[in-house]
Amino acid sequence: MSDLQELDEYATISAPMTLTIQRILPGPIDRCWAYLTEAELRKKWLADGEMQKETGSEFEFIWRNEELSAAPSNRPEGVPEENRMTSTITVFEPPHKLTFTWGEGEVEIELKERGERVLLTLTHHRAPDRSMLLSVSAGWHQHLDTLVKVASGENADPFWENFRPKRAEYEKRIPA
Repeated sequence: MSDLQELDEYATISAPMTLTIQRILPGPIDRCWAYLTEAELRKKWLADGEMQKETGSEFEFIWRNEELSAAPSNRPEGVPEENRMTSTITVFEPPHKLTFTWGEGEVEIELKERGERVLLTLTHHRAPDRSMLLSVSAGWHQHLDTLVKVASGENADPFWENFRPKRAEYEKRIPA
């Protein structure tokens, strides 16, 4: 069996307050890179927001998770319709590595060609506490599942209906 067939769909805790999650995407790698860096493509799986494509530049993520699928998604009570966060690009190495700040933490995304497919490895460093670690684990899991579907030409599943059970599963998987 190849390493691509053995991937666990769930994030793993790769260091204290750090998670790593992987997905296989249809290539080519430049297309996958575009899904990370071009707002029109990124908003289909993660968040909108124009990005200057250079190390040191700031950009804003604009999340509207209900818009990620054609099917309705019921946002949890108390969660706003839109969320925003300013980030700074700390590494920009097309088409292989993108790293940016995430609050006090940092997110690193690496792309590696695997034949006609691409291995995406996302590492979220320095979550401030377990609650945030659980939220970003479930969030990245659902967003990356959405990316796989969108990049494969499929319809994405409703975000919130899939986020909630993943969050519950991470509650069991990540020790207190």
